Amino acid sequence: MSDECRVCLLGLIFLSSLLTGISGVNETHVFISSGENVRLPCNNALHDCNSTTWNYNRFRESAAVELIRLGIKKKDTERHESMSMGSDCSLNIRNISTEDYGYYTCRQYVNHTQVNDTHVYLHVLHVSSSQTEISAGLSVTLFCQLYSYPRVSCDDLIRSERIQLFWVNQAGVKLTRSDSRYQISSSSDRCIITLNTTLLNEDDNREWRCEVTQRDQVKTSVTYTVKSSARRETPVIAVISVSVAVLAVLLAAVLWLIWRKRADNKRGTDGEAVSSVKDENDDKRTYETINMDTPAAARDHEQTDDVTYTEVSSSSKKPVKSLKDHNDTVTYATIR
Repeated sequence: MSDECRVCLLGLIFLSSLLTGISGVNETHVFISSGENVRLPCNNALHDCNSTTWNYNRFRESAAVELIRLGIKKKDTERHESMSMGSDCSLNIRNISTEDYGYYTCRQYVNHTQVNDTHVYLHVLHVSSSQTEISAGLSVTLFCQLYSYPRVSCDDLIRSERIQLFWVNQAGVKLTRSDSRYQISSSSDRCIITLNTTLLNEDDNREWRCEVTQRDQVKTSVTYTVKSSARRETPVIAVISVSVAVLAVLLAAVLWLIWRKRADNKRGTDGEAVSSVKDENDDKRTYETINMDTPAAARDHEQTDDVTYTEVSSSSKKPVKSLKDHNDTVTYATIR
């Protein structure tokens, strides 16, 4: 770019700065609810963003924090990961929190010379509850607060910008102090409005909404939905009941199997034969002793000193049946 063009550009920027300063166009108010994404406009952006710098102040007494310098995002700032710059040099912030409210400045530089500023006031609306356990019969207080950069005071800001906070029901009807069920009150600086009521059974899943308006135009709102704690605990109780029932069935089944096993063992003991019966795969051996004595009648006809009495022992891995089960005839032999 030639020097003549640069001089012309600087002249136009200064003229624009004077005009916007007179008309107030260089000052913007942005309202957003906590948890949402926001875009802060840079109304004085040049043909590219390499000359754009974004600064941030939360309090009047605090020093400015540089978020973006000449189109490059600073990585040593808090929550830098949630911030980015758009193609139109706007500042984009994801998942807004109450820590992000404040005073933002979009500043332009030409040849390292500051030429113009755009001021953006970011207001964050947030709703909180006094109760963690919600159920019918309990009194609950809802707090709706507008977090704003205090130029002088929140009250002055509300008066100068004609900002209002109020509660509406789910039908969109504004709640007033004349309604006997609701107690509506505001803080001294009018940046906090509270709603107090005693919950009824039919209030489960009911919605109350806090809205903020600027010059009678709704800018943003936050909805609070009543969720009864008793309703949330019901599925847990059901799961516990089912688990206890399942455990009871399993315990009964185990006890029945133990009883059945003992009964089978008792019947096996009562019908057991004289000889011990072991499994074929059992390593222990079963021994059966058979005494074969010569009958008395045979011994009368034979010489006593020529008779030999023999004891026969047999062993087997297979179960041995009782002698009562055998139909074989035993033959006695006399050895002389």
